[in-house]
Amino acid sequence: MAGIDYGERIPNNVSLGENRRLQRALEEWQPKFLDWWMGMGPHGFQEKDVYLRTAVSVDAQGWAQFDYVRMPEYRWGLFLAEAEPGRTIGFGDHMGAPAWQDVPGEYRGVLRRLIVTQGDTEPASVEQQRHLGATCPSLYDLRNLFQINVEEGRHLWAMVYLLDAYFGRDGREESEALLQRRSGDRDKPRILGAFNEKTADWLSYLMFTYFTDRDGKYQLASLAESGFDPLSRTCRFMLTEEAHHLFVGETGIGRIVQRTSCATGRPTTSGGSAGSASRRCRSTSTSTTPSRSTCSGPRPRRTPRTSTRWGSRGVSRRPRSATTTG
Repeated sequence: MAGIDYGERIPNNVSLGENRRLQRALEEWQPKFLDWWMGMGPHGFQEKDVYLRTAVSVDAQGWAQFDYVRMPEYRWGLFLAEAEPGRTIGFGDHMGAPAWQDVPGEYRGVLRRLIVTQGDTEPASVEQQRHLGATCPSLYDLRNLFQINVEEGRHLWAMVYLLDAYFGRDGREESEALLQRRSGDRDKPRILGAFNEKTADWLSYLMFTYFTDRDGKYQLASLAESGFDPLSRTCRFMLTEEAHHLFVGETGIGRIVQRTSCATGRPTTSGGSAGSASRRCRSTSTSTTPSRSTCSGPRPRRTPRTSTRWGSRGVSRRPRSATTTG
């Protein structure tokens, strides 16, 4: 089960070939997704060779393989985490009962709305970020942007699989609608307001990945506890990818704070002085960018001995990441 079959038209580890009805439905949806991606994906970079990560299995050793791939040739697929034998529902009125392998009738509407709302956020963020490649601060940031974009596209695939596999005609109609709405569109906006706002610059983007993707992490973590087992397994694998999105936001904001401290000669923490911050920025490179970090502008004056002392430690520290992935 852990291995992913890339020989299929749609890479998957859900034995898609054994369910011909579902396979046909997804293969009919696939070209519509690709049309959306070419029209609303990263603007100006669709035919470029990009260093992207993809999964070859869903275990801890197999989800982060790298290669050079043109973005339209990236293989989006359907990946569920390994099933947990004997898994039970962990809370609520059904606590202790076996996890549901199919949708219980009394929760059908609620589950469908949760899946649709989650699925709607994924293409929305790609649409919000499609012009950022033209103003990227570095190639390192550009690759991170594109990696997040293709993973958001795969998260959309994950939700479409659940809709088509478990919600019949209603699910297929919802899958179509996910490609018809547009971020910020007056007539067909995205479901959540945050995904209809513009992301016009890189500071906004890094704040988005720092805060909004953090909120998304907790949303996925709660869905990973769902009594509906296919939803739980889908979100458990998505969380391995979401960790990189948080890494991009946290380290990106950390770099901005550090460079601002360097440029202004002001301390970023309660340790060290303005002068030590400037000297340290000139002499060290950050671990989150591929090139040497150098402050521009005049060197700030040394803090007078009579002024408030900030301590003896340097202030330009490596931003602590919330995850070790990425």
